[in-house]
Amino acid sequence: MSMARNGGQLVVDCLVALGARRAFGVPGESYLAVLDAMHDTGGKLDFVNCRQEGGAAFMAAAHGKLTGEPGICMVTRGPGATNASIGVHTAMQDSVPMILLVGQIGTEMREREAFQEVNYRAVFGTMAKWVTEIDDVSRVPEILSRAWTTATTGRPGPVVIALPEDMLMAETEAAPVDGPVPVFLPEPAPAAVAEAMGLLVRAERPLIVIGGAPWDRDAQDALKHFAEASDIPVISSFRYQDQFDNGSDCFCGDAGVGMSAATKALLGQADVILALGTRFGENMTDGYTLLQVPDPVQKIVHVMASDREIGKVYRPALGIHACPQRFALALGETVQGGWADWRRKAREAYLGFIDNAPAQPGPVDMVAVCTHLRERLEGQDLVLTNGAGNFTVWPTRFFRFRPGMRLLGPQSGAMGYGLPAAVAAKIERPDATVICFAGDGDIQMTMQELATARQAGAAVIVIVVNNGTYGTIRAHQEREFPTRVSGTELVNPDFAALAQSCGLHGELVSETAGFDAAFERALASPTGALLELIVDKEALTPYRTLSQIRSGS
Repeated sequence: MSMARNGGQLVVDCLVALGARRAFGVPGESYLAVLDAMHDTGGKLDFVNCRQEGGAAFMAAAHGKLTGEPGICMVTRGPGATNASIGVHTAMQDSVPMILLVGQIGTEMREREAFQEVNYRAVFGTMAKWVTEIDDVSRVPEILSRAWTTATTGRPGPVVIALPEDMLMAETEAAPVDGPVPVFLPEPAPAAVAEAMGLLVRAERPLIVIGGAPWDRDAQDALKHFAEASDIPVISSFRYQDQFDNGSDCFCGDAGVGMSAATKALLGQADVILALGTRFGENMTDGYTLLQVPDPVQKIVHVMASDREIGKVYRPALGIHACPQRFALALGETVQGGWADWRRKAREAYLGFIDNAPAQPGPVDMVAVCTHLRERLEGQDLVLTNGAGNFTVWPTRFFRFRPGMRLLGPQSGAMGYGLPAAVAAKIERPDATVICFAGDGDIQMTMQELATARQAGAAVIVIVVNNGTYGTIRAHQEREFPTRVSGTELVNPDFAALAQSCGLHGELVSETAGFDAAFERALASPTGALLELIVDKEALTPYRTLSQIRSGS
């Protein structure tokens, strides 16, 4: 039975019907009708009140990566939308579902450069999967249903929808959409699976590369069984190492920014690469140098749910338009080729990178910190998050991700992602231990979301690796222009005091020996915690000091 409702109410009713459970945002007068409709949806569709639209959009992108469901972000027009653009870009590069709802000027004011007017199709057109504007209230169910399906199918990604004020206030008898469209994942053709197995069995140095998130547990288990039974090494693409059990003797590292020489050798020396859900981007190919463009020497079997990604940069020997998870489940038979030595050496190099790292110079040794965290958190329900910077080597390469553990880090290399992502993760998984690793420069991009964490009851733990510099840029600077430091030094606030001002436990850790007890106090804090670790600039990377980078040694 139809009933009259305004556009704002219809938007909210459709979101609830589609399965949205929360929206991250900053309130704005341009979508008051939507906010009013959410007044009575507590427990069904909750509004997480953020402090800046960039943080809200990061939270939505992280929610999409963690759950596979569209993260919902609501912002006001103009400045609100442009602030949120960083999260849209991150969601696109991460290939995760997200829907950004933007309040818009009234339709009668278009193209007059009205207050905060923005052409969203022009601004977001190259950044999102689809950008549209609803100018007929009766089309709200149609557009939102299409947005949900677009965001979650093929290569997942962000959708941007502008909502003019007059459309939100207009009334309609249109009924809300009746749930999401059921879409069966594309299955691999049996002939395609057989041909892929034929390429693998004839290989001398096969390699499996896994990307995309989140993989379901059945598919992860099936791929692990196949790799172990076949003795084939597995690596992940950039920041997806949480999608394969790092405890398996087949897991051999990740291909991403600053990858080890051993990982580069694996990609370069492999003769057949089974790529499942990875885009072969710049970061995992070391600037497109490890594989020849467009025809690599390696025979690539590229399995992707989006046909537009197959052959986009590299021409595969075999392209398979199918869901990577469904392909993994179709791997019933194993293949044998005498690859034990190839796999064993790769595994030893991966373990050696973690276990053989030297003690770090300076007050707090991050090798020792990560060793303690690995042992302390073994077997726990754990989510690690990070933004961008040299510090990300600690959460991404010095942890071994076991089943159920998650890593949320931006493919886009966006600073400031880690804290908002941690807030979103803790709200979604309140019983998990959620730890954000941040650099002293990185955290200051979105540090105001500490207040969001406190208000939302998201008791996250933030570890600030403070070395007083923009570490990644400093490393490049010292390599290209030795000793000519320019624009990379930081004079920082008292991070622990700032956390305390937001109601969190805040503590300064100025020596390695003090970390263990400080971390226990952080775990015990019911409101979350921030630990500021004083780290020496010399310890920019685990294996090369700043002085070595400067001298080229």
